Amino acid sequence: MISNRDPDAIFSGGGISFLNGSRTAKFNYGYSSFKGKRASMEDFYETRISEVDGQMVAFFGVFDGHGGVRTAEYLKNNLFKNLSSHPDFIRDTKTAIVEAFRQTDADYLHEEKAHQKDAGSTASTAVLLGDRLLVANVGDSRVVACRAIPLSIDHKPDRSDERQRIEEAGGFIIWAGTWRVGGVLAVSRAFGDKLLKPYVVAEPEIQEEEIGGVEFIIVASDGLWNVLSNKDAVALVQGIADAEAAARKLIQEAYARGSHDNITCVVVRFDNS
Repeated sequence: MISNRDPDAIFSGGGISFLNGSRTAKFNYGYSSFKGKRASMEDFYETRISEVDGQMVAFFGVFDGHGGVRTAEYLKNNLFKNLSSHPDFIRDTKTAIVEAFRQTDADYLHEEKAHQKDAGSTASTAVLLGDRLLVANVGDSRVVACRAIPLSIDHKPDRSDERQRIEEAGGFIIWAGTWRVGGVLAVSRAFGDKLLKPYVVAEPEIQEEEIGGVEFIIVASDGLWNVLSNKDAVALVQGIADAEAAARKLIQEAYARGSHDNITCVVVRFDNS
């Protein structure tokens, strides 16, 4: 792991683990995070491996805050904890994800009552449970698989289904440099953002894959995806076996291509041999 007191340095690390019940099928993961050209760092990430009801579970997430760090930091500290403690997490994982996301948002908003300034965060997450990979996304961070196929679809206000949902809830979107909910927020789903409820929601979209069909995944904030296509990101790390090295490569390339945002990514590489 690389640790540096310099806030402008790239911070990275990683680890390795076996899949549930296996001594041969394993994965390695790496994360990398960089303040970049922004004055402050509002990205957070989480990598956690734990046991839930006797099963090994791995959690990976990237949280891109806006309006300050409060929401993204809250998600890092609470989202996966709330999910893994859901009574139906193992038996009905998709329902547990939806309910844990909703409850985490509600709990955060309750704690936020004393704050005048609004804040929010995206959340792109991947959960490994047995031979299942479940991706849950809120906002415009993104998860992409090895075939350059997105496992999440960005929640943008100009997405036709998102625009319809917002307008049916009584909200509106307008162009202000980019499409924004209420002329303010450039994502249509997020945690927090109490002043934009019920238009901006923390309702996740979930996609499931079998791990056996996936070589690796990239979970990253829009500081990376704003300057790298899915195809370019996959091509950059296709031949890099070490996930931490792959994550650092992506951060360095996004910065070199002119990203003006915080840049954070997690790479998980599976070895099913």
